Amino acid sequence: MFAGKRPANIGIVSGKLAACPSSPNCVSSFSQDAQHKIEPLAYTSSQSEAMAKLKAAIESYGKTKIITATDNYLYAEFTSALMGFVDDVEFLVDDAAKVIHVRSASRLGESDLGVNRSRIETIRTQLNQL
Repeated sequence: MFAGKRPANIGIVSGKLAACPSSPNCVSSFSQDAQHKIEPLAYTSSQSEAMAKLKAAIESYGKTKIITATDNYLYAEFTSALMGFVDDVEFLVDDAAKVIHVRSASRLGESDLGVNRSRIETIRTQLNQL
């Protein structure tokens, strides 16, 4: 119902994910301001194992669609159950630092009521349990 259009700024640019807009409905591990900043996901395994676990966590979430997946990047769309709002979620592996950078942003609206931050924290918890 409220899917909106896929944004044009999805993907890796100069080794980073796109910056969050000024609206509060986005979190990113590349952001420096408190409203948008979230810690990247840490891992201790190999990069390929970390990506496999990440895919498993995303697929278990429900109402998700992985759009792009490479050895170091993953882009998925998450759709809300009630109204069909779509959020664009990206993950970028930095194997040297053993972290997965994240960006989770709502396509529509101003506020997301903390959904994007909550989603990333849920995925973080799932990864730590796998």
